[in-house]
Amino acid sequence: MKILLLTRYERLGASSRIRFYQYISYLKVHGIDVIVSPLLGDDYLHSLYSGRVSHLSARIGPYLRRSVELLKARRFDLLWIEKELFPWFPAWAEMILARLGIPYIVDYDDAIFHRYDAHSKMLIRKLLGNKIDAVMRHAALVIAGNEYLMERAKKAGAKRVEYLPTVVDLERYHINRQNDNKVFSIGWIGSPITAKYIYHISEALAEVCKDRKVRLILVGSGQISLDDLPIEIRSWSEETEVNDLQGFDVGIMPLPDSPWEQGKCGYKIIQYMACALPVVASPVGINKKLVQDGVNGFLASTKEEWIFALNTLKDNHSLREKIGLAGRNKVESEYCIQVTAPRLVSLLKSVMSD
Repeated sequence: MKILLLTRYERLGASSRIRFYQYISYLKVHGIDVIVSPLLGDDYLHSLYSGRVSHLSARIGPYLRRSVELLKARRFDLLWIEKELFPWFPAWAEMILARLGIPYIVDYDDAIFHRYDAHSKMLIRKLLGNKIDAVMRHAALVIAGNEYLMERAKKAGAKRVEYLPTVVDLERYHINRQNDNKVFSIGWIGSPITAKYIYHISEALAEVCKDRKVRLILVGSGQISLDDLPIEIRSWSEETEVNDLQGFDVGIMPLPDSPWEQGKCGYKIIQYMACALPVVASPVGINKKLVQDGVNGFLASTKEEWIFALNTLKDNHSLREKIGLAGRNKVESEYCIQVTAPRLVSLLKSVMSD
């Protein structure tokens, strides 16, 4: 079986790396040869994360290269697409593939449709508001990372919708029982794009950190200002991220309750749990499914709830360990590639047998 994988990014892009690249070696062992063709290179993300706007002219080359790749589509048994073929263009390419009888699978790990249907400009909403619905409707299979995305695909009229969570590889994530932090470390991992969510709990963090026996470690946030909070900012890399996580005492995932955030797949929570860390998260979207309040973490909505959860964990090492191990058990049973890879193989092969 030969698949053309059309990702949005190279390995630097978290969605591409986690939803696609980490499966490739496993798929090959099981007779599925994957040829990867990313739309945008790492240079695009470096520009995005540094705040430099990428103009449409910078996309002409990538869009032309993808167009050429699509001319080779019939050489493959199946196309596997991340979100959409051409961002900010109508679903013409996906519709042409369907008309030609070329099957494709499309995968979603966030509510990309809200980028169009909730856009501030009416022209974008009018032209592209239903674009992702069309992409889903013409796909042989829609793979979604949570129930919110699945429901959208079903409403769009997708022929078939399947759930596959975002997961970690347990061979990379290990429990570190040697953490001897002298200062209680509240950790967050993400990108400069998602670092804005930390501001939603800045007052709670300031309260927890006021005795200076607490620090905040931010991995991948880029430069961020949080008044006088004791912050340590670290650069993200695939090689060091697990080691950074293992240095946390607790992992956090604050989110506002809005449509875009409903589509998130809770990857950082799964990372924390894989390292046997207790979690404190906003009860938004899939977070409510991942975190069992008081069992493998705490769900916190208000400033007071965030302060209570973080202080409770700060003052009770044995509770942190108990909750962390409960989270690790959840990842081992549901949210690791060791569980989902066989299911992905089955899904890919099933499209060809339909």
